[in-house]
Amino acid sequence: MNIRWRKNKIRWMILLLVVLLVACCAGLVVWLMTNRSEQEPIPPPIEKTQAKAEVWLTTGDQKNLLAPQKAIPWTSDQGDFDPEFTIRIDPAKTYQTMDGFGAAMTGSSAHLINQLRQEQREQLLKELFTAEGLNMDMLRHTIGASDYSVDELGEPSSYTYDDMESRTDYDMEHFSIEKDQEVVGLLEHVVGLKPDLKVMGTPWTAPAWMKYGEKTTNGWYLDYNDPQVYEAYAQYFVKYIQAYQAEGIPVYGMTLQNEPEFTSPDYPSMSMGAEEQAMFIRDYLGPAMKDAGLDTRIIAYDHNWDQSVEYTDNVLGDEQAAAYIDGSAFHCYAGDPSAMSEVHDRFPDKHIYFTECSGGEWSPDFGNNLSWQMSNLIVGGPRNWARNVLFWNIALDPSGGPTNGGCENCRGVVTIDPKSGDITRNVEYYALGHISRYVRPGAVRVESNQEKGKIENVAFRNPDGTMVLVAANTGEGEVAFDVVMEGKAFRYTLPPQSAATFRWKPQITEKN
Repeated sequence: MNIRWRKNKIRWMILLLVVLLVACCAGLVVWLMTNRSEQEPIPPPIEKTQAKAEVWLTTGDQKNLLAPQKAIPWTSDQGDFDPEFTIRIDPAKTYQTMDGFGAAMTGSSAHLINQLRQEQREQLLKELFTAEGLNMDMLRHTIGASDYSVDELGEPSSYTYDDMESRTDYDMEHFSIEKDQEVVGLLEHVVGLKPDLKVMGTPWTAPAWMKYGEKTTNGWYLDYNDPQVYEAYAQYFVKYIQAYQAEGIPVYGMTLQNEPEFTSPDYPSMSMGAEEQAMFIRDYLGPAMKDAGLDTRIIAYDHNWDQSVEYTDNVLGDEQAAAYIDGSAFHCYAGDPSAMSEVHDRFPDKHIYFTECSGGEWSPDFGNNLSWQMSNLIVGGPRNWARNVLFWNIALDPSGGPTNGGCENCRGVVTIDPKSGDITRNVEYYALGHISRYVRPGAVRVESNQEKGKIENVAFRNPDGTMVLVAANTGEGEVAFDVVMEGKAFRYTLPPQSAATFRWKPQITEKN
C-alpha cells in the first residue's frame, strides 16, 4: 500500500512539474511578444507590398521648390491604363551603376564660399553636402587654373602647378599645389562632412613651358617635338594625385583636358587632338600611373556631345590606350545626350560621365530652364548611360563672377552676394536636388519606359532597396499618368514645366 502510494505521489509530482514547465514557457512567450522593442517588431505576414510613395515637387512657377507632397498609396494594377501615359518600372532589368551628382568647386566658387561668415559657411556646406540638403557626392576640381580662378583677393589668376620663367622643369622639381590652398582647405572641410566624396580632376592647361609656340597658359598645345614634355606631363598628373591624397583628398577620376578641341587666348586652355590624347595615355600617362601604383580613373574626351563620336572612336579605338581608360566625359553646350548612348554602344565596356553644364542669364526663365535641365541632364544623362551628372560652378556672384577671362553671364548652382552674404538657390539647385538627394552612390538605373513627347522619367534602385523615380513634364499643360511596378500602381498629375521625385521601398512581410 505504501509502495503504491509512493509511486502515485511520484507520478503526480512529475505531472505537476510538467504543467508548471508548460505554463512558464507560455508565460515567457507572452512576455517576449508583449515586450519586444520598437527596433525588433513582430514580423508581419509575408507578402510583397509597396509602402506609400513619397513625393517632392518643383514647378515652373516656383510655387513648389523641392516641396514635399502628400504620400501616394499604391493600389492593385487593374491593367486598364492608357499606355501612352503609363510608366512601367521593371526593377529586374538593370543598367549602369551611379557614382554621384554634384558640381565644380572652382577657385571662384571656393573664394565666394570662404567670404561668408563662418556660421553661414558651415550651414551652406552642410546644405550642399549632407542629407540636410542636396547631399552631393561628387565634385569636379580644376587641376591648376581655369576661367574661374582667383587669388586670395578675388582677382583673376592664371597658374599651373609648375610655372617656370623661360626655363624647363622636366623632373618636376618645382611642382607645388600652393596656389590651390583656398580650394584645398575647402575640399578638406567637405571631405570632413562627406568622407566618401568623389573628386573628378580636370586640367585647363599644361604649364606654359611645355607648349609649342607661344609659352602661355592661354591657348596653344603641347610641344610634340619634345618627347620629354610628354614624360614630364605624365609625372605632373601623378604628382597632382599624390599631392591631393597627402591632403586627405583622394582623386577618384580625372580627364586629360577640358574641352580639348577648343583653345582661347582669353583664359587658361589648351588643345589636345584625339590621336595625341591616345598616344599620351598609351605611351606616357598610363604606364606612369601604373608604375606609381595609382588607381585614379583615366577618362577621355571631356567636351560637347556633338563632337564626341569621332573623337572617342580615335581614342577608345586604340586598344593599347583603351587598356588604361575607364571611359569618356561629356559637356552639354552643343548636340544632345543621345551621343552618349552612341559612344556607349560602340564601346560598351567603357563608362560614360557627364562633367559640365552651366545655366546663365541668356536663359532667365525658371520654368524653361527647369524643363531643359530635367530633360537633358537629370533624366537624359542617366538614360543615356551617364554614371553621374555634374553642373559647372557651385557658386558665383550676382554678376556671374569672379571670372578669369571666361563666361561673363554664367550662373552657379547658388548665387552668393559677397557684400550682403545673401545666398540665392537657382534653378540648377532644384534640378540637381531632384536626383542628388534621393539617388545614392551605388544605385543602379532600372528599366522604365518613356513615350516620346510624354512624361520624361528615369528610375533607380538604391543600395538600401529603396526605389526612386524622377519624372518631368516639360510641356505647357498638366499631365496625369500612372506608375506601375510589380502588380501595384499609383496615379499622379504633374503641372506644366514641373519635376517630381518619387521614392518608396518595396517591403517583404510574412503571411499568417
